Order: sequence, then C-alpha cells, then structure tokens
Amino acid sequence: MHPSVLFFGQFILLVALNCRRNPCANPTKCNFPDVGFKAVAMIKITPALTIEDSEFEEQFIRSSGPGGQNVNKVSTAVELRFDVLGSAKLAEPVRVRLCRLAGSRLTKDGILVLRADQFRTQEANRKDARERLAALIREALIAPKRRVKTKPTRASKERRVEGKKIRSVVKKGRQGKSWD
Repeated sequence: MHPSVLFFGQFILLVALNCRRNPCANPTKCNFPDVGFKAVAMIKITPALTIEDSEFEEQFIRSSGPGGQNVNKVSTAVELRFDVLGSAKLAEPVRVRLCRLAGSRLTKDGILVLRADQFRTQEANRKDARERLAALIREALIAPKRRVKTKPTRASKERRVEGKKIRSVVKKGRQGKSWD
C-alpha cells in the first residue's frame, strides 16, 4: 500500500493504491490489473483541520436570474449543506462561533446552507461554495480577544473636569438676571 496525496489549492485528494506485485514508481501509469483506487476528497481548512466530503452534501439546483436558454436547462447552482452541530472535527467553542457567524444561513437543526450561483458552470460554483465554507470555518476558529478594562489617566480626568468648569461658566452666563 503506498498512498499518494494530490493538492488542488485548498482541496486535498488522497489516493490509496493497493498493488500486490510490487509498489509502482509511477502509480498513475500502473499496468497491473489488480490495482485498487480509493479516492477521498477533503477541504483543507488549516494544516491541522480538514473536512471530508462525507461531512457535507452538495445538491445542484437551477440558478436564478438572467442567462438565456441555458438557465432553464442546466442546474449550475450549488447548495452546500454542512451539519455544524453533528461535525466531529469541530470543537464546541468553534461550533458556537460558527453558528453565530452563519446567522440566517443556519437551519433550526444546525445545518449550514450555502448557495453558490455566481458562475455559469457547476464546477466553478462548487469550488466557490467550498471556499466560502472553508473561509467561514477559518473565521470561527479565531477566538475573540477579551477586552481589557483600563482606568482613565490623571491627565484625562483633569481635562474632563476642566471642560465641565468651562461649560458651567457658559451656562451661568445664560441665566436671566432679575432687575428688581
């Protein structure tokens, strides 16, 4: 068994080759009939986190908007569904942040629905949907920084009090004097 890893941008394709006679130097040009191919496609989020194709499903639907006859015949838009709450790869705090970031794209069942129909081809829309999913997960991986409370400086306190004094003088000048 000698695995091959093929990188396509942020997408990874693992191909495991099982050659019984001898390991092939070039597995793509193997002439043995007993070679088995197993392909597993993944989305690479970070070097440590990848999401397999089995964790999300893609459905091709008809795209909306102008496009002539092509728009009525071909299903080029992609609807990608990712189960946020059921994903074993994501930690609990990441799931919570991802649910908050998803907003109205998240169903009541915790499924993130992304629709991609920007391009005219299925493959380009599929790539766009996967890249948007990866970007959303990457954004959810970043924990927000806690705000550090700071005390006002002595100089800023003095400036505030000085401003109040000036405002007080202005308001006192506006008061009506009685001419008894």
